[in-house]
Amino acid sequence: MMPTHPETDTIHSIIQKIASLQSRGDIYFPEGIFPSYRQNKYLLYKRPDTNIFYTASIVFVLNQLKSSLPLESQLLVKDISKKAVQNYPTFQNKDGLKTYNFWQTPKDGRESNHFPNGYIFRYSEHFRLPDDIDDTSLVYLTSKASKEEIIWLKEKLQLHANLSEGPTKKRQVKNTFTHYKALKVYSTWFGKNMAIEFDACALCNLMYLFESFKLPHNEYDMDTYQYLIGIIRRKEFISHPFQVSHNYATAPLFVYHLSRLLGEFATTPLESYRKDLIEIALLLMKIEKVAMNKILLQTSLLKLSRINDFGYKNEIEDCLKADSALNLIIPDSDFCYFLGPLLSSYENPILQFFAPLKITQMDWKCEAHEWVLVLENLIERNKN
Repeated sequence: MMPTHPETDTIHSIIQKIASLQSRGDIYFPEGIFPSYRQNKYLLYKRPDTNIFYTASIVFVLNQLKSSLPLESQLLVKDISKKAVQNYPTFQNKDGLKTYNFWQTPKDGRESNHFPNGYIFRYSEHFRLPDDIDDTSLVYLTSKASKEEIIWLKEKLQLHANLSEGPTKKRQVKNTFTHYKALKVYSTWFGKNMAIEFDACALCNLMYLFESFKLPHNEYDMDTYQYLIGIIRRKEFISHPFQVSHNYATAPLFVYHLSRLLGEFATTPLESYRKDLIEIALLLMKIEKVAMNKILLQTSLLKLSRINDFGYKNEIEDCLKADSALNLIIPDSDFCYFLGPLLSSYENPILQFFAPLKITQMDWKCEAHEWVLVLENLIERNKN
């Protein structure tokens, strides 16, 4: 159990805890990687998983918080980041392109390392993933990417977006709502033979990257924003969270990713929906049972209301008093930040029917990342 007041010493102790969880190099995790585990409690399955997603996610949040930390903590964050980013090349595209994979990529004759430390999936080429926009965005955001590299990435993404021209025909997304199928939204995957797929939370990370470089909006950006706006207006992230975001799949996580984008950039087409998101987050707080999800909703409210609280200041303050990150036991056994649906990429309608079932999914757990989310909550409270 954590201490009871979010003072400087407590914040630094959390950063020290995060640093202690970073691998020094062992049989499962290279030096600088933050250990995570994929699991399915219904199948009594758990394996150590070497991926770049959680490591890059941790570095991203720590870097966002760094300027609000005392010097001693800033130096520790700098050391954590330095150790982490040295791993990025091993996750880079196998042919040397500047896109990134969830798992270490095969180079110099090495075998693919998908589903590491497993006994079945790692031997099937079907479960080998192409590079994706989520890991690529997080790596670019946490490394010294140039504007030229971002422009190159944006042009490459158009080749894999919805309604792009495939080898024989125009490719169109199938596993989304009908009213979004005509939008030129960026797909999750870079693979030529991978189905077009939309993931709203991954798209928030991608748009965060583009906004941070102040690139002008093209038709793909505008359609991606229209997709996110449609999900907010129709509240589909509440009624159909898995269909909206296969890899995050909860309403609090969708609100959290939007709040990161809106918390930093107030001039996107999403700005008109800031008040709606505050209202939705307040409602979700009343019904949410998972402790870590409540922390994410609190953090979201703090980010969203910093520019304008729209008269909800008292309600937001009440939500902050209701549940404290300082009383949270980590890891939270009921919480999953990132999941891997084994059947979501199939276009077969029967397999799509089973894709949302938890028994067909892997949960990825990372203790250090949950500490980072708590740290973010405490620092956001101190800002307001």
